[in-house]
Amino acid sequence: MSGGQQGGRCHAFFISIPLGKAHTAGCSCLSVCKGLPCFSCAILCSSANATPEFEGRGGDDLGTEIANTLARIFNKGSLDLKSLCISPREHCWVLYVDVLLLECGGNLFDAISIAVKAALFNTRIPRVHVLEDEEGSKEIELSDDPYDCIQLSVENVPCIITLCKIGYRHVVDATLQEEACSLASLLVSVTNKGVVTCMRKVGKGSLDPESIFEMMETGERVGKALHSSLQSLLHKEESLGPKRQKVGFLG
Repeated sequence: MSGGQQGGRCHAFFISIPLGKAHTAGCSCLSVCKGLPCFSCAILCSSANATPEFEGRGGDDLGTEIANTLARIFNKGSLDLKSLCISPREHCWVLYVDVLLLECGGNLFDAISIAVKAALFNTRIPRVHVLEDEEGSKEIELSDDPYDCIQLSVENVPCIITLCKIGYRHVVDATLQEEACSLASLLVSVTNKGVVTCMRKVGKGSLDPESIFEMMETGERVGKALHSSLQSLLHKEESLGPKRQKVGFLG
């Protein structure tokens, strides 16, 4: 996990998340733009490890599917966009999140949502001041102190729980083999309070209403436990301060 300041305009934070055989890396970046604050997410599929799902158009299609899912989840009030505003209706921060898929080993959406939330947790918004001259033109002044930042709130950022229906049961944290046995899965985005913010069915099979309600209940329970463990880990690492181990090319 690491962060840096580039040209006084942008802070980037990188985090790598191995979850089972699914390995993802998330990076968040801020830049000053004119207009309204917004959140953008891009998915990149690595073909360096020769994972079949990432070859050719397969990687592009998978990346588009994941990006569309994340857009639905994070555009439902999970982020406080007001905190990205610098000068109302004039200047704002635009938050970009890039996710690199290094390996696909099942439970991919869950690993990506964890990487995104962890990267957002480590995102710091540089403190800026808006100066106005006698003619009314405004200029943005960035603090010279790289530690003079505001932490982005991730309290309402959900995590995705994937539940795979196999026979009359459903499985959480499925492997590739278990996913191959499932004809239908339910993606449930859950906040730290157990509130379901979004659902999406994937797969060619069908789900009856009773199964959906059971899977939602499981998703809520597992989601709250996941948030608790993730928050504990993130706060523990943050408490280490400069002593924490930094890895990756941004270290």
